[in-house]
Amino acid sequence: MMADSMKTQLVSAIHLQEVELEEQPAGSQLDPKDSSNAPEQTFTVEDAVETIGFGRFHILLFFIMGSASIVEAMEIMLLAVVSPEIRCEWRLNDWQVALVSTMVFLGFMVCGVLGGYIADRYGRWKVVFGGFVWSAYFSLLTSFAPSYGWFIFLRSMVGCGVAGVSQGFVLKTEFIPAKYRAYLLPLASIFWMTGSMLIIVLGMLVVPTLGWRWMIRISVTPSVLLIFLFRFIPESARYNVSAGNVRAAVKTLQWIADMNRASLPPGRLVEPTVNERGSWRILLNSSFRRTSLLLWYSWFVASFSYYGSVLSSSELLEKNLLCVTDADPEHQVKHVHEDGLCFCIPFGPGDYRTLLISCLGEVALVPLNIFLLNVLGRRLSLTVLQLLAAVLFMMVNICTTMFGFTLLLFLLRSSVSMNFSVVYIYTAEVYPTAARSLGMGFCTSFSRIGGMIAPFIAQVLMSRSVVLALSPFAVACVVCGLGNFLLPIETKGRALLQNS
Repeated sequence: MMADSMKTQLVSAIHLQEVELEEQPAGSQLDPKDSSNAPEQTFTVEDAVETIGFGRFHILLFFIMGSASIVEAMEIMLLAVVSPEIRCEWRLNDWQVALVSTMVFLGFMVCGVLGGYIADRYGRWKVVFGGFVWSAYFSLLTSFAPSYGWFIFLRSMVGCGVAGVSQGFVLKTEFIPAKYRAYLLPLASIFWMTGSMLIIVLGMLVVPTLGWRWMIRISVTPSVLLIFLFRFIPESARYNVSAGNVRAAVKTLQWIADMNRASLPPGRLVEPTVNERGSWRILLNSSFRRTSLLLWYSWFVASFSYYGSVLSSSELLEKNLLCVTDADPEHQVKHVHEDGLCFCIPFGPGDYRTLLISCLGEVALVPLNIFLLNVLGRRLSLTVLQLLAAVLFMMVNICTTMFGFTLLLFLLRSSVSMNFSVVYIYTAEVYPTAARSLGMGFCTSFSRIGGMIAPFIAQVLMSRSVVLALSPFAVACVVCGLGNFLLPIETKGRALLQNS
């Protein structure tokens, strides 16, 4: 009986509520205190990033992640500076010197895909920090290498760590509003140039007196200092929401908003959890298949041409293979003598100066790079820069003065550096959050195949013919430049995708 009485009361209450709703005048306003019927406001991470805008957090992010690029550049440029020294110490042939660079890029290639997978599955910050510590540790061990075999093994471990550090570009991109990406990301090349110049200056000051081993030990010092600054960089909010950790994403976005003296959009952060994170299938589905294949080749050519320009300039200076009309006395020594190879031809002050000037080329045309990105877009910028690099590679063969060679080298380094910058930006923008790090990992791995091949052309074939050594770089740039017309997606001004 009690149950029947309760059912009767419930039916009466429902009927009374329906009558009240029917009697309510049309157009009457709900009680503002009653928010149960009001639609709930929500926002996405993209909305939050755009609403917060650019501020103090992004300046902090720019400098800390840029400092990581300094260390990364020092580790890569170190190969060009230390090559004459290890050639002399262990009496290495050309192919053995080239194998050092190849092993570094092999470590980079293997760990590039692995690092991208881990970053998409478990977080960007962990991979960047772990790679940073790893590369610093094995770089320090390199300075104690007792033999050539140990040296190439330890440098390959350094390359593996640098692959993790490169994921910092993804972490940085995911925090920057769309309209600022074309300005801030190219400026990151300033830090890369700083690292390249710093290792050259260290080589100039330390190698002649203390040797190459102390140069490497001193070069690790910035890495140790930077480790303590990584605590100011949070995990990517885009990654957190894709992993279902919305609370952490909101906390990060609120902290950034407070730093920038801004506020989050009203409402609640809502984005679906992405279950298939870090899957290679996303890279090759119907939406991204053509983009991925073309990008893999673009990255191959970007690395092939960049390290080709760096190692070619080092080789031309070390072996006196330049066709110059006013060569310095120090360039009169030939690498090949009648009685065989001359193993000990260290860089002179003039060689270091030439390398320093060529490094300046990596940032001298940054304003032009920003202009191309904002006016022509990403795809057309890649085409223009790659075709320009092809022309400059062939112009290096022209017999000119030392000033003319330095100018050509300056422009060549500018074009290949800008090309690398644009392909980095395009890759970080074109893939969704669910596979952005893995996409970057695959691309950087293909780029290291180019880095593995480049030393055998720039350092081995160069001794036989300068024209034959530079032609493959020019041809690869032409083919890639034309292939970029087939890229189906332009990312200029587009929001970053959360899923495919």
